Amino acid sequence: MSQTVTEFGVHDIRFPTSEQLDGSDAMNPDPDYSAAYVVLRTDEGAEGHGFCFTIGRGNDVLAAAIEALRPYVVGRRAPRTAADLAALHIELTHDSQLRWLGPEKGVMHMAAGAVINAAWDLAAKAAGLPVWEFLAGMTPEELVSLVDFRYLTDALTPAEALEILRAAEPGRAERAARLRAEGYPAYTTSPGWLGYDDNKLVTLAEQAVADGFQQIKLKVGGDLDDDVRRMKLARAAVGPDIRIAVDANQRWDVPDAIRWMTALAPHEPHWIEEPTSPDDILGHAAVRAGQPVKVATGEHVANRVVFKQLLQAEAVDFVQIDAARVAGVNENLAILLLAAKYGKPVCPHAGGVGLCELVQHLAMFDYVAVSGTWEDRVIEYVDHLHEHFTDPVVIDSGRYVAPGAPGFSARMHPESMAAHRYPEGPVWQARRTTEEVNS
Repeated sequence: MSQTVTEFGVHDIRFPTSEQLDGSDAMNPDPDYSAAYVVLRTDEGAEGHGFCFTIGRGNDVLAAAIEALRPYVVGRRAPRTAADLAALHIELTHDSQLRWLGPEKGVMHMAAGAVINAAWDLAAKAAGLPVWEFLAGMTPEELVSLVDFRYLTDALTPAEALEILRAAEPGRAERAARLRAEGYPAYTTSPGWLGYDDNKLVTLAEQAVADGFQQIKLKVGGDLDDDVRRMKLARAAVGPDIRIAVDANQRWDVPDAIRWMTALAPHEPHWIEEPTSPDDILGHAAVRAGQPVKVATGEHVANRVVFKQLLQAEAVDFVQIDAARVAGVNENLAILLLAAKYGKPVCPHAGGVGLCELVQHLAMFDYVAVSGTWEDRVIEYVDHLHEHFTDPVVIDSGRYVAPGAPGFSARMHPESMAAHRYPEGPVWQARRTTEEVNS
């Protein structure tokens, strides 16, 4: 007998990470990592968990957007199949009045992604599989049916997508076994936050190498002289064989990006991430052509259409998907297929709160069933807030261990949710009391 979704809970969860400057960069100096969090419950007690990541203020706006999608889900048969999940994705992203608020970008689109990801969590749990394995067990035809190809067919047709997936199908079992045995390559941003002093940067960079990471990342874009100094310190700390990526978090105009990266290039940065506005395809292409460092972007790219244009314009070397920025698993599948068509490696954005937990599934599915390789591919890892999840990521010798628990690894401990619910949770009430005393 099919289950029905009977409850739709939305929660504003925030963590005061700004107090230690965790997550700080040139554009976002004081983030409080937050999640607009949704829980779907069925009449038989099953749960699906999903969320959107924010950095504090505005998390309530995103929670309200998620709440607006309640009528599409409550009373609906709980999704189990590719057909169910494709239908939900289309309904949530094609509503003409809600779509007007984007279209297909921004707060409303992210809200749809939170609900769609929660539906995938629910469906994978029903199948008794982690999401990466649930996806990798679908036929190429089922996977193609999940994608909304509107606006994509000048770059990727359903027939081409089917060809990509069929080509990868024969080696799925062997790659899944290798993934379980070896894990998936990771890199860490933990040493590189812009608010950290030089000693902390060096200590954490050295620790990252000791922990087995082959790549670290530094935030840049505040001051050029400071960035050159920090890059020299990091290079001395990790040696010549460890990759160091740098991330400007959209800080620069195109001429500034070219000038800045030309100055940093002698220290061999592996890539420059988000050198300019995430919407500026031609700007990214100009940065890529105007200096010697490879270009990565994607964590703030709004939808599959912008990714398509970045690839068509030869504006990007590394595609950085985000599990909670676009409209969930379905749209990320479209982006993975686009990257495979254009031969670009996918190196997902993570960190935040819960993003590592989610995006590991997408990268692992890509390895098993789409690209068939992890060459030049790494998943970002940031060592913050994993303890709040019931199935947290596990890193072993610089690699993500393949999750085995059913679902999307998205379930947060109820006590963590209660403590960090904004503004009434005790974590925030204590800070409010302290501020009132100090004032």
